[in-house]
Amino acid sequence: MTPQRLALTTAICLCLAFGEQVRAGDPIRELHKQAFDFNQANWGHWGPRPDLYSSWRSHTNRLVPVYTFGISLKSYRGSRSIYRQQRSLQALYGRVPKGTLNPTANYFDQTQIFNLQTEALRQGKKYIFLIIFDGLDWNVTRAAATYQSGGDVYLEGRGRGLSFQDYRGVQTDFGYMVTAPHNSGTVTDANLQTVQMAGGIRPGGFNPLLGGSTPWSRPLNPAYLTGTLAGWEHPYTDSAAAASAMNSGIKTYNAAINVTVTGTHVAPLSRQLQSQSGFSVGAVTSVPISHATPACVYANNVTRVDYQDLTRDMLGLPSISHPSQPLSGLDVLIGSGWGVNFATDPGQGENFVPGNRFLTARDQKRLTSRYKVVTRQAGVRGSVSLAKAAAEASHDNKRLFGFFGTRDSHLPFQTADGEFDPLGGLKDPEVYTPADILENPSLADMTGAALRVLERNPRGFWLMVESGDVDWANHDNNLDNSIGAILSGAAAFDTVTQWIEANSCWDESVVIVAADHGHLFYLRQPEKLRKPRPEPPVPTDGLPR
Repeated sequence: MTPQRLALTTAICLCLAFGEQVRAGDPIRELHKQAFDFNQANWGHWGPRPDLYSSWRSHTNRLVPVYTFGISLKSYRGSRSIYRQQRSLQALYGRVPKGTLNPTANYFDQTQIFNLQTEALRQGKKYIFLIIFDGLDWNVTRAAATYQSGGDVYLEGRGRGLSFQDYRGVQTDFGYMVTAPHNSGTVTDANLQTVQMAGGIRPGGFNPLLGGSTPWSRPLNPAYLTGTLAGWEHPYTDSAAAASAMNSGIKTYNAAINVTVTGTHVAPLSRQLQSQSGFSVGAVTSVPISHATPACVYANNVTRVDYQDLTRDMLGLPSISHPSQPLSGLDVLIGSGWGVNFATDPGQGENFVPGNRFLTARDQKRLTSRYKVVTRQAGVRGSVSLAKAAAEASHDNKRLFGFFGTRDSHLPFQTADGEFDPLGGLKDPEVYTPADILENPSLADMTGAALRVLERNPRGFWLMVESGDVDWANHDNNLDNSIGAILSGAAAFDTVTQWIEANSCWDESVVIVAADHGHLFYLRQPEKLRKPRPEPPVPTDGLPR
């Protein structure tokens, strides 16, 4: 028997031996397992090598999609693109990055998500929603949409099949943006809160000839998108620099939380609205409460990994960044990180307190005077306990803090078919107990609870919702988990639009759906992702149909 035939026979035996892991009528799970058994798939691949199913597991410099509702993108794209103007690029990056000036650019920059929100406020909008699918790019969006629609395939543009693609209850628009950071490799000191080497090692930029001028373009050289093409090592962004761009309107270094390239604090939009306009502000996330995306909603820090101090900023407690005059704190913070305990964590600096990685026991006790605090509780359904806490916070005019999750620090992964039993990808599969499923709310539950508290403010509110586990799934090259996370984020979007419709306030509302960065998934045969259509009901009266 040849080595190739032996490998094929072994893989088939493994599939049969572990057949219970692949459910009938679950095509994504089946495709996922076969692709990882062979590290090959004719329908798609992660990374620049078509001959390997998995050859890249990190972010990329791809353009990413943006969907808006209640506001247009016309002021930022096409002839008004910042990437057509040398002076604008100089102001944005502090230089004109190599290969970045593009006189035909139709895309805009990630910092302009901040501008878009301020434009909405100038228009008199009272309710601003920023919905972030962490790690979502056009290709995994298309995969989820193709699956959800039952095989409706599209080749370019906005797409169709997911609720945020199809919603037409108000004026809607679609565009795409550059996510490049100012630089990567900046050195910082968490204890001193200083930038020690401003400018980093690699300056950012975006070359459309190499990376593609649209999100659906086939790049001239995929290695460029990974930052590994010799002579063109433009770094891809991390979630911290990306979220700082969207919340504070600045280009900064990877790992920065609302600080400039030299370490100067910048107040994100939520804090400006809270202090200057009397808005209530909130953040909900499926991942830890002080991971980069939710942290950039409110905090300041030279490093994204100083989790306990970031949480202190977010909850209005003295932190290393604001020791004597703590910030006011978010009005609503709901997320994960419960039950994740560390004895040491060097990235957090000398003031790290052993115990929960994201929130110390002492800090949690200090919240009770201002916040209604609800955490995961044994035997209690998470959706019920969170809804009850939100109702009590609203009635008692208190803020709301919700703390949930699993030992893996995020909400349980939902797979494409809605179950919570993921297969492994590049890492071992996560295994959830019945209690993990029962005792945690969904992202949509979290969004509804936040709205219950924020809506009491007649001046208005600002809310960020993050489907953070899209990124975790994509790092794992796990398309089943990725589609599940996208669908759970779409359900949170539905919660937002249903609230707006119920309150008849689309004329006062803006919803922005965006990603902070992309990955490197290629979908070559989208028709393989068809979701099984439900069987027609069986007649019970004996009559022909």
